[in-house]
Amino acid sequence: MSKKSKQCQLQHKYLCKPRISPQIIKKGMKVTDLVNEYSRAGAFNAGRLAEACKLYCHMLDDNATVGLTLSGAMTPTGMGGILISLIENGFVDFIISTGANLYHDLHFALNLPIHQGDFRVDDSELYEAGIERIYDIFITDELLLKTDKFIQDVARKISTVEPISTADFHYNLGKAVLTDTPSPRLSFVAQAAKHHVPIFVSSPGDSSIGMNLSYLKLQGESIIIDTDLDVLQSTAIVFNSKKNGVISIGGGSPKNFYMQTQPTLAQILDINKGGHDYFIQITTDAPQWGGLSGATPTEAISWGKIRSEEVKNHVVIYSDATIAVPILAGYVISERKPRKKKYLYKQLPAYISELKKNVK
Repeated sequence: MSKKSKQCQLQHKYLCKPRISPQIIKKGMKVTDLVNEYSRAGAFNAGRLAEACKLYCHMLDDNATVGLTLSGAMTPTGMGGILISLIENGFVDFIISTGANLYHDLHFALNLPIHQGDFRVDDSELYEAGIERIYDIFITDELLLKTDKFIQDVARKISTVEPISTADFHYNLGKAVLTDTPSPRLSFVAQAAKHHVPIFVSSPGDSSIGMNLSYLKLQGESIIIDTDLDVLQSTAIVFNSKKNGVISIGGGSPKNFYMQTQPTLAQILDINKGGHDYFIQITTDAPQWGGLSGATPTEAISWGKIRSEEVKNHVVIYSDATIAVPILAGYVISERKPRKKKYLYKQLPAYISELKKNVK
C-alpha cells in the first residue's frame, strides 16, 4: 500500500464523525436544545455530557435496571430534588449512597434550614457561632441535633431481632419520613420508600446515621446492620436483571459497591454475566493517581465489571456534578416518557431466593 493510500485509509477511519459547527445560543433555549448544541460540537466535556444524555436515554429504552451511586456532599446543594424527579419518572431503580447524603436529605423533610454561605469566611467564628460549613453551605448545631433525635426515635421503633441490610433500614426510615415529618415531598429517602426504590449505604458507619445507631447500642437498643446482606441484595438485583446500567455521581465507595456486583457473581459465585451493560460517571477525579473514583470504565472492563465495548456503552464526564447532573436529568426527563417502575425493594426476597438457586 502506498503512503498516500494508507493516509487516505487512516483519514477515513478517524474523520468519520460530523464536522464541528459553531454552537448557536438562542433566547428561550431548552435544556434539550443546549445538549443538542453540545452534541453538534462534540468537544471536551460538553461533548461527553451530550453522549451521556443520549446513553441514559438508550438505557431507559433498553429497559435496563438503572442504579445510581451518590458520593460527595450532594444533597446539601439541593440535588435531592433532582433524584426525586428521576425516581418518580421510573428512571432510577435503586441507589447506593454515602450515609451523609441521606442524613442531610432529612433536614429538608424536617423543615430545618440549610443556608447559602461563603467559603471566604473565618471558620473559627463559625465554630463559635455553632455553624458548620460544607464549602459554601451553612448548617447549624441545632439542625444536626434535631435530625439526630429524629433518627434515634425512628430506630427505636423498628422492631427486629434479626440483622437487617441498610436497604431495610432506609426503607423504614423513609416510611417514617413520609408519615412523621412536615415536608416529606422534599426528601428523596422518603420518595424512594414510597416507590420501593432500595437505598444501600456501602459504609454505614461512616456518617451521622451510623453514629446515631452506635449511640443506641450503648443504650441497649441496637439494630444490627449486616453489610453482607447488602452485598447479596445488590448482587441479586443485578443477577435478576436482563440489562444493567449505572449513573455514578462522584465515585468512592458507592461506585465500587455497585461495580463489584459483577465480580461477586463471576469470581465468587461462578455466575458470569459478562459485566454491566452501561456506565455513566460524573467525576472530577483523574485516573493517573490510582484512586478508585477516577478509575476508567476501560480499566473496569479488565475486571469484568463492565461488558467489553461492542457499541458505545460508557461515558465519563469530568465535571462538577452540580453542573452536569441537572442537565443530564433535565434532558432525559424532557426526552423520555415516565417508565414503569420496578419496585425493587418488594422484589428483594424473591431475588435472593433466585440467586441462591443458581449458586454452583
